[in-house]
Amino acid sequence: MSEQKIATLFPGQGSQVVGMGLDLFETIPESRIVFETANEVLGFSLTDYCFGNGEYDEARAHKKLTHTAICQPALYTHSIAILATLKLSPDLVAGHSVGEYSALHACGALSFEDGLRLVRRRGELMAMAGQGRAAGMTAVIGLSADAVESICEEVSIRGSIVVCANYNAPEQVVISGDREALQLAERALKSAGARSLIQLPVSGAFHSPLVSAAREALAQELASVTLKPPVCPIYLNVTAQPARDPEHIRARMLEQLTSPVRWFQSLQNMPEDMHFMEVGPGRVLTGLVRRTLGRKAKVTFIGTAKAVATFTAE
Repeated sequence: MSEQKIATLFPGQGSQVVGMGLDLFETIPESRIVFETANEVLGFSLTDYCFGNGEYDEARAHKKLTHTAICQPALYTHSIAILATLKLSPDLVAGHSVGEYSALHACGALSFEDGLRLVRRRGELMAMAGQGRAAGMTAVIGLSADAVESICEEVSIRGSIVVCANYNAPEQVVISGDREALQLAERALKSAGARSLIQLPVSGAFHSPLVSAAREALAQELASVTLKPPVCPIYLNVTAQPARDPEHIRARMLEQLTSPVRWFQSLQNMPEDMHFMEVGPGRVLTGLVRRTLGRKAKVTFIGTAKAVATFTAE
């Protein structure tokens, strides 16, 4: 592994699962310290949400963890708890949506504590911005990004809008917007040949202009933290290009709130023959790597204590 160039990837919302990190917490001291620090910084027990402590109804525990203001710091903390155990020097990093904050820590640009405060506040702001407006997000599978964009433009009329929010793979795009426009788009996309339409369990139209109410407060939060030059390039969601300048990164992190995540474009822009390593719960990003770059793409998933032990033994 050491001779290969490593692209370290960090997942966003949708990868969370109740019980995430419990094995790390119980068996790896470095990971336990990260979780305990998160509890202290946040002022509440994030580990109770991650592990499902005190909740005997699995569905209810999942609902609590999935709340945007809890899910975002939970994913960030889980990824960093794994990262703390790895002797890893990535050649580049990237993160999907909130995973970009994990990537910023991984490349040395952002302290763990500042990143944690940012994702907690980001989650709160996004949840608040989604209140009072019937909106949502739908995954579209089986159509090109160009086709999805065209249909979104056609149905966004009379103040009801829908836009492309996540370019996950060449034929997997998430759209985001007002419920009325979403329904119009879903009908048109189905008629155009979409294989599958999946409504996502989210509280708002993320990565769209509909959450712009959170922009000013997030700008203040981002301005309050120190960003250092990263030790390796970070591929940004907004541009799908590598960046190293802290102020350029800060500006793009703000834009990311209301702009689409250009994930598959980022993967396509990375150097060839990378070994892609997903650090966090679930295998969403490794799947997207293979859908974008082909089945021969080299991928590794590290999301459990067992996976950490296997990797560090190599």
